Amino acid sequence: MDPFQDFQASNSSPSTATITPNFPASLSMSAVATNTNPSPAAAMVAFSPSSSSSTSPSTLSRYDNQKRRDWNTFGQYLRNHRPPLSLSRCSGAHVLEFLRYLDQFGKTKVHTPLCPFFGHPNPPAPCPCPLRQAWGSLDALIGRLRAAFEEHGGKPEANPFGARAVRLYLREVRDSQSKARGISYEKKKRKRPPQVPQPPPSTS
Repeated sequence: MDPFQDFQASNSSPSTATITPNFPASLSMSAVATNTNPSPAAAMVAFSPSSSSSTSPSTLSRYDNQKRRDWNTFGQYLRNHRPPLSLSRCSGAHVLEFLRYLDQFGKTKVHTPLCPFFGHPNPPAPCPCPLRQAWGSLDALIGRLRAAFEEHGGKPEANPFGARAVRLYLREVRDSQSKARGISYEKKKRKRPPQVPQPPPSTS
């Protein structure tokens, strides 16, 4: 199991799943165990596209399978929304609503400013701070949904997963979780190999 996976789409039928008061019927998603120290590059969730595909799932990569499950789960969210939403009317605000809903399945402890362990990467004792979706998990999810939207005919300029509000939200989550957990999410720069000086061209 991916140690950075915070949650995963459930295959249960819509009639048996649960949802928050904002979503009337049911969104099929259930929480699974995860590492509480995910990295920014973590992958976590998975939905699948609602349209059928002639390609066998067994021939798809792990990333493509996750992307398909992600897309189907988001499609359920749109159908269960009140009033129901069509993909063409889905905006960045609806994507933010969806991300906030997913927080209830989070497994990452995010300390509040009043917690004595605020900013402590390795707390020595438990605390009552809330569990949230890790930034790396949400970032990976949005990347997959953004790609799936365009693969299903959506125009890049109308992609709700690439909306400015979504980018700002992810940045806010990254910065707040970095401070609360005492973890840096800055990408490490790759060291360039030393360049070997080239011999001067021959004059002969």
